[in-house]
Amino acid sequence: MNPFQNAALRREKLRSSLASHGLDALLVSSVPNVTYLTGFQGEASHLVVSKSKDILVSDARFTEQIRQECPGLEALIRPPNRKTLEMVAQAINDLGATKIGFESAILTVADFELLKELLPAKEWKPATSLVETQRMVKDENELACIRKAILQAENGFLEMKARLKAGKTEKQIADDLDNILRNQGARCAAFPLIVAGGPRAALPHAIPGNFDIGGESHLLVDWGATDVSGYRSDLTRVLISNNYRQESTKMDPKGLFRKIYNVALKAQKAAFAAIRPGVLAQEIDNKARQVIADEGFAEYFGHGLGHGIGLQIHEAPWIRPSSDTCLLEGMIFTLEPGIYLPGFAGVRIEDDVMVTREGAVQLTSLPKEWEDQVFEV
Repeated sequence: MNPFQNAALRREKLRSSLASHGLDALLVSSVPNVTYLTGFQGEASHLVVSKSKDILVSDARFTEQIRQECPGLEALIRPPNRKTLEMVAQAINDLGATKIGFESAILTVADFELLKELLPAKEWKPATSLVETQRMVKDENELACIRKAILQAENGFLEMKARLKAGKTEKQIADDLDNILRNQGARCAAFPLIVAGGPRAALPHAIPGNFDIGGESHLLVDWGATDVSGYRSDLTRVLISNNYRQESTKMDPKGLFRKIYNVALKAQKAAFAAIRPGVLAQEIDNKARQVIADEGFAEYFGHGLGHGIGLQIHEAPWIRPSSDTCLLEGMIFTLEPGIYLPGFAGVRIEDDVMVTREGAVQLTSLPKEWEDQVFEV
């Protein structure tokens, strides 16, 4: 299972789009984009894609790695006495390109100014999202890698949940889960894990601290795995303490926590049911947002409904109110409605889904109904 075995075809597809953007070549500087187009998993490198051929610019640390990961791809290796961008300029000159696109969201101002100084006769054009747009639709090998990252994440979560007990802190739980994911075969966690108990769960991106989970009503866990291929998964579950289940009338006499949990779950289900090719991403966001608004919690859902996953944990497509992206078969993204009541509780339920010809399929499988979320302390 090699998600980069079609890298040459990906470059051909990108090459075929250059003319429509008025470009002779595109300078690719984003590490995930270089990886996607070549299979090279190192860093500090640039790829020049032109109408005639492609050149990967790197340095001697990666000579053998490039040979192994990118057979057949021409590489220009920087000697110790040359700067990387000097070699990029050499590659562009060798290709005879005049109108050069660059990733304006990635390339720093300082690097851009140096390139203009090195290549004063070239015409530079900012180009955003050319590769990112191509990456939105996953092929079968990418899907297989994401499924593997999901399996690693789900198995890791179940093992972590079985070890929960009073006296453990948020940070200890996050550290345990991080280690478990590696033992499950993951390269690493997909991002810094979020573990937040009780009122701290109302912080959407809480940093795990030295807070004992024993006396809390619930525990929000946002986690994911990065498979050895570099592809990622992203999930969130809210676990409910057995103490809360036994003493809910004392801890929450109006049952507000259970209400916001079920509203978030209802919102996610409404969004999932609306997914199909041709629908705008903003329409999916609106389905969930409307459910939450109708229940009176609109002001407590302050982020987008979801985001694509792949070589990055946050990538296109973006499922949010302003997104006019048209959903296509093969897109994979999260659905993660949340309700965050400051000082009281936070709920987010997150799953990874894929757009299919008929609608959508949920790739994640952990239970999420209220009754399934109890943990013992």
